[in-house]
Amino acid sequence: MRRLSDHFVEAARSCTDLPQLATLLADAARELGFEHFALLDHDSLAGTRPGLIRIDNYPEPWVEELVARGYAADDPVHLASRRTNAAFGWSELGRLIRLERRHTRILARSGRHGIGAGLTIPANVPGEPGASCSFAVRAGRDLPAGRDRCAELIGAHALCAARRLRPAAVRERPRLSRRERQCLKLVALGKTDWEIATILSLSPHTARQYVKRARAAYDTVSRAQLVAYGLRDRWISFEDAIPQDG
Repeated sequence: MRRLSDHFVEAARSCTDLPQLATLLADAARELGFEHFALLDHDSLAGTRPGLIRIDNYPEPWVEELVARGYAADDPVHLASRRTNAAFGWSELGRLIRLERRHTRILARSGRHGIGAGLTIPANVPGEPGASCSFAVRAGRDLPAGRDRCAELIGAHALCAARRLRPAAVRERPRLSRRERQCLKLVALGKTDWEIATILSLSPHTARQYVKRARAAYDTVSRAQLVAYGLRDRWISFEDAIPQDG
């Protein structure tokens, strides 16, 4: 396994395009004992925005169903990936997110298409789309024993190579409403949702929804990430994030 991971790291650094990386990843997955792999920006399954990455060998009927039925937004593997930067087995999904009926339905449907247990390596890089690299066995099989650390290393380096090879694209700044911008400024000052509600004369529920919508616009899982993106896109300035005396 050490030889396989070392070879992959060197080869990934030399990749010049995504198809070459896909071939390399497919070979590594097979050597690890997995039948399937998927390296992708999670938003790549929900739209056609340029510059997003998706390389995989999942059954095409499953990908078509996932896109056609809008499963991408509720994919439990992708949702769990936003909650951690550590690799996780799919048997751990219930520890990372609250599994609801729609999540278990998606997992069941993927099983119908032949996808069984899996392992995912998340990538949550500020300023970049949420992404992950997953390896899976066919339905009915157990994960290969003793391969998780090697798979984690290979997945992490595959994600690094994919970011390097990402197609050039014009990044559009998400639109935030006036209220969402007001809430963002107060979040930058460290205000809680309750404090934001009081300052803006809103109900706590309404203030929480405005903050939630601003986070959703940037696909962030934390208030700190939201502030970082707000600064980057000039919705707020550094002065907005510094509490004023008095």
